[in-house]
Amino acid sequence: MTPYSGTPIIDTHIGFRESGYDEYTFITRQTKDSQSRDEFTMPAQYMFKDVPSDLATDDPVSVTLREMDKHGIEIGMVSVAKESGQRAVRTFPDRFVPQGSAVDPNDIMGTSKRMTREYEEFGIRSVSSFAAGTFPQVALNAPQMYPIYAKCVELDIPIFACAGIAGPRLKSAVQHVELIDDVMFDFPDLVFVTRHGCEPWEDLAIKLMIKWPNLYYSTSAFAPKHYPKAIVDYANTRGADKIIYAGYFPAGLSLDRIFGDMPNVPFKDHVWPKFLHDNASRVLKLKG
Repeated sequence: MTPYSGTPIIDTHIGFRESGYDEYTFITRQTKDSQSRDEFTMPAQYMFKDVPSDLATDDPVSVTLREMDKHGIEIGMVSVAKESGQRAVRTFPDRFVPQGSAVDPNDIMGTSKRMTREYEEFGIRSVSSFAAGTFPQVALNAPQMYPIYAKCVELDIPIFACAGIAGPRLKSAVQHVELIDDVMFDFPDLVFVTRHGCEPWEDLAIKLMIKWPNLYYSTSAFAPKHYPKAIVDYANTRGADKIIYAGYFPAGLSLDRIFGDMPNVPFKDHVWPKFLHDNASRVLKLKG
């Protein structure tokens, strides 16, 4: 028995490993150190142990479904940027929630049109942003992002955005957590979910979540044993409705690693169903 036994889990950051597809080219073209360019199989490999490997297959959807079933994950949110994601949400609509392609603020009109097209074709429930990975880099509060935020409000979908020091060896000022304050002030109806930890500004993230009702935090790219203590404490006090589970399979963590750690997270009993299911269901407007 685990503290969350019986809770149907929603994973807001899961995906597929496709044969012959380099998903990190857009990052490595910006890095300058030799390890990132020539040695790492994923750009933040120095941070992760046992990055899932040997998963490339002609049927990546089945591989991910098998891992989800093994660990009680009822629903996974996946990007429709690749063929595997598109096939997953069409073939298994009860298991996969579609997320739009990552936004590109260097192509505002192209991004806006793509968001509309993916919303009409797939019914996307969110989009994602990786400010440090844009090329040239565009800050979270930059003018180029504002039409994209406006489109999210128009479509009534949240944006999941990386915040804090980037894992890859890229400059990170564009992801400083304080920039989110500007965004929430100008877009009070926007639902904004941070990704990848907000470190070392997790205390600031909490302060902003208390301030802005539509700001949330997801735990993507962190093994549960490394969830920031401040975030766990916040969930256990006034922030139970604000913290959302997200994994990082297969990009950096195995589900075996995540759920091997998970039972040891010191969440209070009332936090678990909100963290693993309810908050994501509400933000993504899922049934049930």
